[in-house]
Amino acid sequence: MGAVPIQPIRLFGDPVLRKPAIEVVDFDKELRRLVEDLTDTMRDAPGAGLAAPQIGVGLRVFTWYVDGELGHLVNPRLSLSSETQHGPEGCLSIPDLSFDCTRALSVVAHGFDMHGEPVVVEGSDLLARAIQHETDHLDGVLFVDRLDTQARKAAMKAIREAEWFGLEQPTVKVSPHATNGLGF
Repeated sequence: MGAVPIQPIRLFGDPVLRKPAIEVVDFDKELRRLVEDLTDTMRDAPGAGLAAPQIGVGLRVFTWYVDGELGHLVNPRLSLSSETQHGPEGCLSIPDLSFDCTRALSVVAHGFDMHGEPVVVEGSDLLARAIQHETDHLDGVLFVDRLDTQARKAAMKAIREAEWFGLEQPTVKVSPHATNGLGF
């Protein structure tokens, strides 16, 4: 078996991270390849989750790896608990930084697997945090947007001072994954 290509992760400042992703309509070989690329890239990073926009693909797909459980979700819809959790959160698109962020304590996520079969994922604590974080990516939202004013100011200062900030972003290539001609 040959090496699977690891995709470059887009960093804070790349416009693709702010563009809402579109619903997946074709559950085909390209989608399965996208899930494989996301999984391999996430595991290599390593991270607890990775959304398609983070590798430059504007489709509603993400993977996660939490507490030894590997999974993926296509076209997620979330139901959040009213009970919350507050704790450290990071992002592969904002390397080496983490800030305390408030999220729902538990989540029920409805969506599909890469074959188009309906899936329901229920999670709490870190899994709930990861699912909410990755679904936010699909909506063009970054976790720093969810911080309170003081924490957001501190986060933006740390991002501006980070070695990676402002480095030349990877060039945007045309995705091999179907995007309905919308140019995402």
